[in-house]
Amino acid sequence: MSNSVSKWFAAFLALLLLYLVPAGEMARRQDDLARLIVYQSVTKFVDSVRTKGYITPIMYNDFLQELAATGNIYNVEMEHHHKKYHPEYADPSDPGSFLNRYSVVYDAYYQDDLMGYLFPDSNLDKSDESRRYRLTAGDHFQVSVTSLNRTPGLVIFDTLTGSNSGGTAAIAFPYGGLVLNEDY
Repeated sequence: MSNSVSKWFAAFLALLLLYLVPAGEMARRQDDLARLIVYQSVTKFVDSVRTKGYITPIMYNDFLQELAATGNIYNVEMEHHHKKYHPEYADPSDPGSFLNRYSVVYDAYYQDDLMGYLFPDSNLDKSDESRRYRLTAGDHFQVSVTSLNRTPGLVIFDTLTGSNSGGTAAIAFPYGGLVLNEDY
């Protein structure tokens, strides 16, 4: 009896070592490659926007196509914080009461605002100038990308370890910075 149990255990261990562990390692490498592609795509898109000072529908669609090449589903969130200077007055109704200082205020525009500008309900061509979302130098622009699906590497890791990573994103990458140029 003990001899047959040890044979079954040896067969199970051989199956685990010959098939599941290499499959898990390949899936982990695939996840690493997906992270690298997301990193490169996000940095290229954000740096392009920061350098040019605008976003076009063509730029955004190319960015989404690069992300889709990984085979994962992503949630993309863009934020634009427009910098404004407001003069400070002792009495706002009296222009002569200027206090010789300014306060900095940021107007925030999020994903829905930018998408409404890039993809309006009209039949304009994607290369039309009116669909170009313009930013000004000194504004802050950020993109956050998170994966929505469970990657194969995460599924195999959970299977081998008996854990449940649940709703945690396998790939999450925020990137942004100040707009450097207005090239329009």
